[in-house]
Amino acid sequence: MKVIVIGPKGKMGKLITQVAAEREDLELTAGVGPKGRDYIGADLGTVAMVGRELGVPVTDDLESVIDNCDVIIDFSTKEMAMDVLEQAVAHGKALVCGTTGFTEEEIQKFKEAAEKIPMLYAANTSKMVNVMNKLLETVVSILKDDVDIEILEMHDQWKKDVPSGTSREMGEIMARAMGKEIGDIAVYGREKGESPRVPGTIGYHSLRAGNIPSSHTVFFGGMGERLEITHHSYNWECFARGACDCAAYLADKPAGFYTIQDVLGFKKADS
Repeated sequence: MKVIVIGPKGKMGKLITQVAAEREDLELTAGVGPKGRDYIGADLGTVAMVGRELGVPVTDDLESVIDNCDVIIDFSTKEMAMDVLEQAVAHGKALVCGTTGFTEEEIQKFKEAAEKIPMLYAANTSKMVNVMNKLLETVVSILKDDVDIEILEMHDQWKKDVPSGTSREMGEIMARAMGKEIGDIAVYGREKGESPRVPGTIGYHSLRAGNIPSSHTVFFGGMGERLEITHHSYNWECFARGACDCAAYLADKPAGFYTIQDVLGFKKADS
């Protein structure tokens, strides 16, 4: 699989490049950065701090290199991601997108693109997070309305979207297991004064501080007992490895909307 990495100097793009450079099943053909960056024109290995030159360029013009790839991996910004999506569709290239913060209308554009290209969208590419998602689905399917559900997510001070894409996905999975829509039952934080808990809702709480890596805990509160399921990432390497697994998975896949659950071989929950 010939791969283009979007945003190779970003925290995720850099790690994805480093991981992909060590894999025998992936061949890096270019990196694409935002226009005007001082590293445009440099070697991808140098920009991503791989430890050696890779002999491929970093450009700010995706269209100039897109025909020499099989799949694009994009963990950039939501603004850049929409441009990348448009180019991927126009050139018929597979796309792995892990960027978050999209509106429902923007997510719909990714689903529409899947009618023409292999499209894999993943709010979180960690294997363990997606195992956690299966556990959440199982717990809610068994306990249903016997518990109150609260989600606590923590990220660094630079995280823009609130709540995180991962915690939004967790809520969606649990809501489906309850036979509900997350938009109808989500509660975001609680303000000063009286704010009684409404049964059947899912509460979201977001912390942003320092350089805290991604951390998610789901609390299931029952009477006289409590269950907690937590995932901590020590750094972003787990997400980079998962992103590369997603890219390799799309080899020879037809057009369609794929998720990391497909990559891991999980049976999908009923929609």
